[in-house]
Amino acid sequence: MLHKLFPHNQLDVALEVAPEHAERFEALADELIARLDQEDCELEISDPQTWRRGTTPAKTTFVQQFRADVDVIIPLGRKEEGRLARRIEFARRRHEVAQRKEDASSRRLVRRATELHALRSEMVERNLYLVLINVERYAHVQASRLDLIQEGCVSLFRAVDGFDWRRGLLFRTYAVHWLNQAFRNYLYNNGHTVRVPVYLQKALKGIHQARFRLGDARATAGEIAEAAELDENLVASALSASRATFSLDAERQTSEGGTRLRDQLVDAGAPESYTTDLEDVSLEEGLEKALGDLGERERLVLRLRFGIGTDKERTLAEVAERLGVSVERVRQIQVRALSRLDTPALRRELEPFVN
Repeated sequence: MLHKLFPHNQLDVALEVAPEHAERFEALADELIARLDQEDCELEISDPQTWRRGTTPAKTTFVQQFRADVDVIIPLGRKEEGRLARRIEFARRRHEVAQRKEDASSRRLVRRATELHALRSEMVERNLYLVLINVERYAHVQASRLDLIQEGCVSLFRAVDGFDWRRGLLFRTYAVHWLNQAFRNYLYNNGHTVRVPVYLQKALKGIHQARFRLGDARATAGEIAEAAELDENLVASALSASRATFSLDAERQTSEGGTRLRDQLVDAGAPESYTTDLEDVSLEEGLEKALGDLGERERLVLRLRFGIGTDKERTLAEVAERLGVSVERVRQIQVRALSRLDTPALRRELEPFVN
């Protein structure tokens, strides 16, 4: 069944109101909603390629790819932004009307939700550059850049839902508040291995400023409390909670290149890393011991796939032909066998032979 499409340029003309008469928008929108519903008209859904300058070149990392994707998106001008904001509000009002009239699974309600989502997504995509600009303010923190970008993208949807074009503000002016709030909330909630209450994290700001004024990094809780005009117990709790934690496997950049923290820690009481016991264990013996814990078919698949004790490695198709099963079944057996071998005991057996 074909339905009439109501193009965006006609929608913009129908909803155009002078800034000093913005209160007329609701009446115009409700009147148009009634007419379009009666005529069974659907809103146009724009092709995302219409606001892109071309295709995006492939990049090696997620952040680089995200930047490249954003660079080809054409930002909104002030007038375009106002028209798009009015379209979004119109689509939201029409969706609310459909929710009151239609069943949850009705085609009309699904279409209204699709129209609203498409318009919200356009506003978000054409303002993604704000995420990249504002995330740079948090480049000094330990948080993952990918996580911050994700939080920023989600916050833009919240900004779209709360934006009021009648106030005469640009969307970016309003969205920056939501972006910074999203970044700070993420840091408050995920900046520590054990979550530190927000009131303690806010107290730390005054504590750091007091330490700077005192000029003493080793100042006591009492001295800091007096300088910061805070309760001494609060200062002591905040200092205790602010202790940093570091992963032993985290990469650390040094003048000699990347290394891990655990590689720089030495246990003076531990025995030497090399012992003659290592000479009594060969790689072949270690693998045989590990494979002994597997089932017969799992051992055979791994031996054939990786050439263990055979003349060469074989493809999934070759192993499948030999066993008389499908290629997918061989892959499943291989995945299950490798997961069973991923144990601390096996890693200890093979660690002397792995760089």
